[in-house]
Amino acid sequence: MIVPTTSFRDRLAQDRVVLAPGVYDAFTASLATAAGFEALYLSGAAIAYTRLGRPDIGLVSVSEVADTIALVRDRVATPLVVDGDTGYGNALNVQRTVRMFERAGATAIQLEDQSFPKRCGHLTDKAVIPAAEMAGKIKAAVDARASDATLIVARTDAVAVEGVSAALDRARLYVEAGADVLFVEAPKTRDQLAAIATDLGGIRPLLANMVEGGQTPISSAAELGALGYRLVIFPGGIVRALARQAQDYYGSLAQHGTTQPFRDRMFDFNALNELIGTPGMLALGETYKDFAPAKREDAA
Repeated sequence: MIVPTTSFRDRLAQDRVVLAPGVYDAFTASLATAAGFEALYLSGAAIAYTRLGRPDIGLVSVSEVADTIALVRDRVATPLVVDGDTGYGNALNVQRTVRMFERAGATAIQLEDQSFPKRCGHLTDKAVIPAAEMAGKIKAAVDARASDATLIVARTDAVAVEGVSAALDRARLYVEAGADVLFVEAPKTRDQLAAIATDLGGIRPLLANMVEGGQTPISSAAELGALGYRLVIFPGGIVRALARQAQDYYGSLAQHGTTQPFRDRMFDFNALNELIGTPGMLALGETYKDFAPAKREDAA
């Protein structure tokens, strides 16, 4: 388990990029932490895909995300950036969302300026609320958090609706409202990625979102760090990888009536238990059996 030695705010201020893989539950969070990542990104889209079996179109509720945060936090201490969608309503809903997510264990909470119901940032036909309304929601989020260590990430989807220049104007307004990190969603070219970094990089740490097959060309964390981005997420990649693997597994089982042809692509029972820490948990449980308090000498 990674236990941070510096605050996430201070880490993002450093001149090196943070790569945060997408996770959707405690299991994927534990695997990503074991791989050595400094931070994790709890993806609303990935929760929709895996928990609901549905697209990212605003179907996931605030309570479902808060429950997931708590389960992840019970398993790992790694800094957790949480996708809060639109905040699930107006400024007052945003405040409730921030309080719930912060109590559950979020390190940073991302809020976006789409109208509701929102949709994945890399789908077409998005709509955004007025910039001033979103600035009010960011201010409400800042006012609601219990600790300044909880970061507010302001995301704008305006590139697809109003253009890059308007998205930059929105981002600057969100900074005035108190945003700690800026996220300009779905630039379409590397030139746009670079222009965003040039314009906003000296104001707040910037987040870049890499979606396989999405609107933005895929770049590595190192390439984006060189442009000036400080946080890079690959939010849904784990679901796309597991979906391909699961499709192949079920196809093989249906064809052969046994898992034997697929065994070299699977953990066996014992290996999976090692992976999730079963022996250690059982050993810990043994230490609590038959507890007897130490005898004390009666006072004279």
